[in-house]
Amino acid sequence: EVQLVESGGGLVQAGGSLRLSCAASGFTFGDYAIGWFRQAPGKEREGISCISSSDGSTYYADSVKGRFTISSDNAKNTVYLQMNSLKPEDTAVYYCAADRAPIGGCFVVYNYWGQGTQVVVSS
Repeated sequence: EVQLVESGGGLVQAGGSLRLSCAASGFTFGDYAIGWFRQAPGKEREGISCISSSDGSTYYADSVKGRFTISSDNAKNTVYLQMNSLKPEDTAVYYCAADRAPIGGCFVVYNYWGQGTQVVVSS
C-alpha cells in the first residue's frame, strides 16, 4: 500500500524558512515521481514543484521558483521541500503526491496523496 506522510509545516514569519518532508512507503522509490502541491482557502490546488526519483529532473512553478528547492533522498524514501523567503501568500495546506514515472520526468497524473501539512506565513 502506497503511503505518503508530510511533516514540517507550521507558523513562520514572512521572510522565514521551513522544510517540508514527504516520507513515502509501499513502492519502489526509484521509479516514481513526487510532486508538491498546495491549496489555500478558497483557491484551487496548485502544483508547485516535482521531482523524478529516477532521473532527478525537477520542476518549479513560477510562484516559488528561486525560493523553494525540492530534493530527494532515495535511501530514506523521502522528498524534501526547502522553502525560503516565505511570503504570506505561501500560506496553504501543502500536499505531496506520488505516482509511477519509470521513464523519468515528473509530469504525471498523481494518484497517491498524503494528508497534507499546514503552512502559515504571518506578515
